[in-house]
Amino acid sequence: MLSVAKLTACTLDARLLKPFGIAGGAQDIARNVLVRVELADGAVGYGEAAPFPAFNGETQDSTVAAVERARPDVERGTWGSWEALAARIGEIIGPAGAARCGIEMAVLDAVARREGRPIFGPSRGVLRTDVTIPLGPVDQCASDARAWVSAGFGRLKVKLGRGAEDDALGRVLAIHASAPGAELLLDGNAGLTATEAMALLGALAARGVVPVLFEQPCPKDDLEGLATVARAGDVPVALDETVSTAADLRRIAALVARPFVVNVKPMKAGFLEAQRVYEEARRLGWPLMIGGMVEGKMAMSASACFAASREGFVHVDLDTPLFFAESPYDGGYVQQADRIDVSPIQLGHGVAPRTAPA
Repeated sequence: MLSVAKLTACTLDARLLKPFGIAGGAQDIARNVLVRVELADGAVGYGEAAPFPAFNGETQDSTVAAVERARPDVERGTWGSWEALAARIGEIIGPAGAARCGIEMAVLDAVARREGRPIFGPSRGVLRTDVTIPLGPVDQCASDARAWVSAGFGRLKVKLGRGAEDDALGRVLAIHASAPGAELLLDGNAGLTATEAMALLGALAARGVVPVLFEQPCPKDDLEGLATVARAGDVPVALDETVSTAADLRRIAALVARPFVVNVKPMKAGFLEAQRVYEEARRLGWPLMIGGMVEGKMAMSASACFAASREGFVHVDLDTPLFFAESPYDGGYVQQADRIDVSPIQLGHGVAPRTAPA
């Protein structure tokens, strides 16, 4: 049985090296939330909630409030499993995904530490991640591309702006010219129409540039647009904003015949729902991607352990700790260039806050 004696949350702000810009806006400080869980037997676990307003409107304040709404039920209940507790949290706070993820992460961490094992059990050890080129001036993006390739990254994820407002073609071509040997992954963050996305792919193909993936080119509910881009060429399309839950994925699969890549982000709806999305995508035979919001080493380590303990993840996008000016955490996976090694993690997600809350 699982019994939580205490659940607390506190704000955690971390300055980024530069603004992390996507089509919906930019963030220069990661305004996250640190969640602490103490089980009735004294085991302690931590979770990181990383709301990203530009992605889905969640904020630091709304996340702390959601954790507080869940606290009375979490502390007075006795649960047969972490899944049962997670399901109840979802009933209480609904779509507040970052809060759900932070609480679930802390509970999973505490249970795993109590049992003397990694958070998701044995893993395959090493993942290879891309690294993001956020929105910015073309010359800065080209310079960033050169620097990341020199640092050992072979795949660059290029953020795109909104339609005609953005010189997406110029930015992608400049990045390709600066790092001609790198694979390019485009991320529209729902900012383009299908016509704009196909025009971009066509212009790139005419110049010999073919991305390995186009993530969420169109708005989240524009399934026809997403399917049109997927049918238009040889570039697979990934669903990010469109899929937060397994119910989302089942609805989409019933409407479209062509498979999409599914970006599993625990921060969208928590680890229980991430597991359900994973299982549904595997049942459908759709490829998988693991990603995150603007997360520190704690949340990224938990997600890395999640992906490394399962088969089917062909795309890995776990790079945001690289953008923190200073990490608020110790421990976690070991990274060398684009290689993320979770094998050193022996207990829970392996991460502790440098300044532990009471």
